[in-house]
Amino acid sequence: MSLSGANKDQMVTSLAILALYDGEAEITGSQIKTLLAATGNTVAPYWPGMFASLMTADKIEAILASGGAAGGASAAAAGPAAAGDAPVAAGEAPAAKPKVEEVDALEGGMDMFGGGGGGDY
Repeated sequence: MSLSGANKDQMVTSLAILALYDGEAEITGSQIKTLLAATGNTVAPYWPGMFASLMTADKIEAILASGGAAGGASAAAAGPAAAGDAPVAAGEAPAAKPKVEEVDALEGGMDMFGGGGGGDY
């Protein structure tokens, strides 16, 4: 995967925050800049401060516990939790959802191609 520009800046800044979190270090713009410099990465000057203000330790824990922050199935799975449902504790199975039977809307009804079989149009 090859990233450039803002995508690269966001990715390396996110990874720096995760490294700081994992190392139980304080997540500040200064710490992020130091870590990025140590790894040979440079980013636009506003990214470290902006990410540090948005990503506190409790928010990082919530993202990691949810299995992701955005995209595809993770976003769809996070939808009910964001709507106010209580989070499922670790080790508990989520409540089973009732199965809804699909009904074929065209069952026994109309034949759009004139092949006989029920259309009265």
